[in-house]
Amino acid sequence: MNLRGTRPAVRNAAILCLALGALPAAATHEPWATIRFPQDEDQWWWDADWWERGKTPVTASHEPRARAASYRRGDAEVPVEIHAPAGSGRFPVVVFLHGRRGIDELTRLVPLRLAARGFTVVAPDLYSGRFIDPFPVRHDPALEDDAAAAIDFALALPEARGQSKLCVVSHTRGGYYALKALVTKGRQAKAACYVSYYPHWQHPEAPEAMQVYQYAPEVDELQVPVLVFFGEHEQYQRYRPILAGIDALRKQQRDARVIVYPGVGRGFDFRSREVRTLADDLAARDSLERAAAFIRAHMK
Repeated sequence: MNLRGTRPAVRNAAILCLALGALPAAATHEPWATIRFPQDEDQWWWDADWWERGKTPVTASHEPRARAASYRRGDAEVPVEIHAPAGSGRFPVVVFLHGRRGIDELTRLVPLRLAARGFTVVAPDLYSGRFIDPFPVRHDPALEDDAAAAIDFALALPEARGQSKLCVVSHTRGGYYALKALVTKGRQAKAACYVSYYPHWQHPEAPEAMQVYQYAPEVDELQVPVLVFFGEHEQYQRYRPILAGIDALRKQQRDARVIVYPGVGRGFDFRSREVRTLADDLAARDSLERAAAFIRAHMK
């Protein structure tokens, strides 16, 4: 084809048509991009009852109630919030370990919602017990023992009578406290599972390269079933260590899963109303139901 003398726009369009015509037929039907997240590889979340018959599970809701308590560990008196369903009945006991925010009106929503799903949730305020301000930069190793003591305290409650194990739920830096409590402090025998929202899986004071490229060695020692949630737009230094840690656990034939929510960033489970999005809300609701089902499955 002789394109001399044609206008530039016409000439460019003709060249594009020629280029497309030279491609294999199948290539022109490929999608522009394919994004697959870990949970999409084997689609273990697939629900045929919903897809084929329109059925959705109905989860019983409870009115949550809270009371205050405390436990002593060394020279610290650690305050505790205990969130539980109102009324009579026995409910599985779990421990919630907060992150850098501490326990406040937003992070309190996590144990409250779990209580509404039918659990007694023991939520220690690790920072108040040692007069640490919220959002600490430095890591205090004493908090690892305080977190481990929370597991002992929870299992000693009357509500846990006859219950030999509990599940630990955490988010952000609380994921690291939980990791140290279970592995380093030897509480895995008392744990049925580990659930965490965008956990910090590295020592908070580790060098930058370790924060970005490596997970804490304690992850390799996790023996209990693991479920982790985080958003697609999570900061990169959390994204890679979490995926690498889950992959390492699965290679060891451990029960470990991660769910990455598309279009969602950090804090989706407690981000305040004025900045929330529909994606945040869908992720928060979905993760709550999946966490509750995961805990029940492993605590029987």
